[in-house]
Amino acid sequence: MKQLKWLLLVVVFAMLAAACGNDNSGDTTTAAPSNTTAAATTTTAGSGTETTMAETTTTAGMVDLTGTKVTVFGPEETAAEAGSLQATLDLFAAQTGIEITYTGARDASDQINAQVAGGNPPDIFVFPQPGKLADFARQGALYPLPDDVLATVAANQSDAWTAFGNVDGVQYGIPTKADLKSLVWYQPARFAAAGYTIPQTWDELKALSNQMIADGNTPWCVGIESGAATGWPFTDWVEDLMLRYYGPDVYDQWVSHEVPFSDQRVIDVFNQIRDLWDTPGAVYAAGGSIASTAFGDNGEPLVNGDCFMHRQASFFSAFFPDGTPVADGSDGAVDVFYFPAVDPNTHPVLGAGTLVGAFRDAPEVWAVMNYFATSEYGQNRQKLQALSKGGGGALSGFLSPATQQDMSVYNPLEQSFLDILASADVVRFDGSDLMPTAVGSGAFWTEGTSFINGQEDAAAATAAIDAAWP
Repeated sequence: MKQLKWLLLVVVFAMLAAACGNDNSGDTTTAAPSNTTAAATTTTAGSGTETTMAETTTTAGMVDLTGTKVTVFGPEETAAEAGSLQATLDLFAAQTGIEITYTGARDASDQINAQVAGGNPPDIFVFPQPGKLADFARQGALYPLPDDVLATVAANQSDAWTAFGNVDGVQYGIPTKADLKSLVWYQPARFAAAGYTIPQTWDELKALSNQMIADGNTPWCVGIESGAATGWPFTDWVEDLMLRYYGPDVYDQWVSHEVPFSDQRVIDVFNQIRDLWDTPGAVYAAGGSIASTAFGDNGEPLVNGDCFMHRQASFFSAFFPDGTPVADGSDGAVDVFYFPAVDPNTHPVLGAGTLVGAFRDAPEVWAVMNYFATSEYGQNRQKLQALSKGGGGALSGFLSPATQQDMSVYNPLEQSFLDILASADVVRFDGSDLMPTAVGSGAFWTEGTSFINGQEDAAAATAAIDAAWP
């Protein structure tokens, strides 16, 4: 932790020095970048000269924010995530004079409830769930974004992602991190050697699965075990297919329980998944059964050739054996393709991620919020987090949904993730994350597991989930 902190600190100052490389003696005036206000100035220690930090925008303009403080709290608490987030904020702090402090805790989503109730929330909170942001907005605890921050959001973020921070027509949140779930991991060289092509529709994917079985190959690695959270990988499959079969409106109605789980459409999706997995020869399960196979144990068998495909989110890159080549064209390299839609004319994407919202109305808070909205934030965070993972093109585990980024800061596989996000015509957040806890991280998991184990049929499982709805 200490070594990483010092390393990131060195890199922060190196990045600052690079941005200041065109220092001139005397006062310098910089025109405001398009769609932003004027950049803040800083003084180089010992030089007596003012230099302009033009890379990052700020709603504060030329207002001196030295001496102000902003607190940021959120769920990212690992050395790589929390360290790189703080280092990214340090870059902006050096430009504006704001003292910015990030604190991370795994149970931040629970802690924030008590903090708000006690009248002591952070200035900015990193929300992992849009539903919680909406709750606080409707309570009047959060402040809506001012016009200048809205302009930065509009210039740097897509409507598909900003929608998660819009509550009853008012924008409260800014997307800061994206996770892509609509992915299938595979090895392109093995596909090519077997004569398989990437399917473009759900029906083609099922046909490919059947062709692999006929050829004596196992199409899928599947596991839904995850300790107390066993069952959640099944819910991701359900969400992806609900979005693909019935579109965003029905998906939203299902997430809000206007469409109950016992609706025939939901039952049909449950059965589609189990029919696919129960086909003889369709699944390799390292633990002996799908429910006893840890979701993370599917990386090695995919690399070893025990299966041809595994559907899992962008973060799954961390679960492949060390040294596994990624998207480099080599024989053993892993890559991804888009989990195909039912209708080839649509391109829905299931995702997750984080948003920031403000609990205090002050110039320094909006300056930091504005920075979160920029492509510079995303690029800086990506560089620093990749460095924390070893650099050299390492997968960082971070994706920014910002539209105006320099894609060269991402490795080729991460670029393919962003291409899928950018080409999506519909993006919806993980449904179980939006549902009440008793359902989304309760009955949906447990009843889904019982269903996959064959202990009950889809009608019984979905009725039990409905009964758990508060």
